[in-house]
Amino acid sequence: QVHLVESGGGLVQAGGSLRLSCAASGRTFSTYVMGWFRQAPGQDREFVAAISRIGDRTYYAESVKGRVTLSRDNTKNTLYLPIDSLKPEDTAVYYCAANTYSSGTYYYTLGAQYDYWGQGTQVTVSS
Repeated sequence: QVHLVESGGGLVQAGGSLRLSCAASGRTFSTYVMGWFRQAPGQDREFVAAISRIGDRTYYAESVKGRVTLSRDNTKNTLYLPIDSLKPEDTAVYYCAANTYSSGTYYYTLGAQYDYWGQGTQVTVSS
């Protein structure tokens, strides 16, 4: 069982920055591919970013590329997602997710490829 807890969301003006964090339970965090997704009201869940097990490779959605730098600290079981130059269209609930069962590629972009999810943290960007 893996427990994920997101934090760092809030209300920010357009152009501002936030750093989202995701704390994970368990002793095998370094074996999980981790990802972030978001869901705006009335919209489908959307992939944001993913990171390899040891943090040496990342993959980003085009909508956030150049504005986010996903990282992880496997000694602290924590995932970090700083987001710069926030836009109103970034407003959403942000979820971190873990793939704990695959041993293949370093990233996954589909929600169905992740087996554990956090409860989410709200990000609201005002114009």
